[in-house]
Amino acid sequence: MIAAGCLWSLAGCRQQQQVRSMGPPVVPVSVAKAVEESVPTELRVVGTVDASSIVQVKSQVAGQLDKVAFTEGQNVNQGDLLFQIDPRPFEDAVKQAEANVARDRAQIAQAEAALARDAAQAKFNEGDAARYAELQKEGLASKSQSDQSKTSADVAREAARVSQATIESSRAALAADEAAVAAAKLNLDYCQIHAPISGRTGNLLVQAGNLVKVNDVALVIIHQVEPIFVNFSVPEQHLAAIRRLNSQRKLAVRVFTRDNPDRAAVGSLSVIDNTVDSTTGTIRLKGTFENRDRLLWPGQFVTAVLTLDTIQNATVIPAEAVQNGQQGQFVYVVKADNTVEARIVTPGRLFGKKTVIEKGVAPGDTVVVDGQLRLFPGAQVRLVDPGKTDAGAGDAGRS
Repeated sequence: MIAAGCLWSLAGCRQQQQVRSMGPPVVPVSVAKAVEESVPTELRVVGTVDASSIVQVKSQVAGQLDKVAFTEGQNVNQGDLLFQIDPRPFEDAVKQAEANVARDRAQIAQAEAALARDAAQAKFNEGDAARYAELQKEGLASKSQSDQSKTSADVAREAARVSQATIESSRAALAADEAAVAAAKLNLDYCQIHAPISGRTGNLLVQAGNLVKVNDVALVIIHQVEPIFVNFSVPEQHLAAIRRLNSQRKLAVRVFTRDNPDRAAVGSLSVIDNTVDSTTGTIRLKGTFENRDRLLWPGQFVTAVLTLDTIQNATVIPAEAVQNGQQGQFVYVVKADNTVEARIVTPGRLFGKKTVIEKGVAPGDTVVVDGQLRLFPGAQVRLVDPGKTDAGAGDAGRS
């Protein structure tokens, strides 16, 4: 029994010596190089999408809505037929107005003929009055005959003036009735309601068969989404830089939607509001986007990224390499002997999946981006492909 116990003790000592000779396990990690890049200065805020134009389509005449010529939610072009109102009352109004115009023209023709007759009669009577005046001077006609001829000439002249006034009155009535014809035709045209802008229709608010009034409720609302606006606010301390840079060139604005965060819509800054919001300390901005692919939709909440200046020769590493520690933020740097050291860093601006390192890492340094949880200063590491650190942990423990 004593001999057996000694044998077990010797075996245990040999195993402990083997464990000590193996040393700490090699940790599988994924790494990346710190690189030098030009990094844009960006402001990343939440914005809202607005249609560039919103039109409530209403009727300009009263009548029965006969036809709806589009489907709810349909894209329409400017000038497309949307609604048809019963045109029959307005066609009758056009015919009546045209009849009034024809009557006025006939009255003008009659008055012009009367004017010509009265003018001829006045000319004859004036000549007759002049002859009787000469005969009276020579004693060949009485004064009463001369006065009578003169009176006849005066009456003929006044009759001509009346005919002229009748012509002017008829012409005025003609102008009024021609305007009435134009108004009646315009109302007839209003029976067909066309899209005032290109855009997307919303819900149909009045169904066919209903009576509509002039400028009453909206029949449908159209939102113009090409182009489209994005409204967002940035802290007022950036206002001076934004105004300065915007006066030199169009500032780029990128927008990311929540349901498609990897796809950006690119536009430009178009409006800087004329006042700072004193309650929030922000300035309201507006970006314009062509939106031909309809990525943006009115009412959406989006992430707006306004690009300002560009930082040249910045040291950049993947954002996941930066860890939080008791002494601040740090990264694990892989040394030439495949051991790691922890370096305190000063991170700068985040952009995309990368971060700028202002202090602590130089271009060319190799930093750990995956597998940091099993690391400690001086740990031995083995480089593996991204995503394989967990799979390699068991192998490392058995090596």
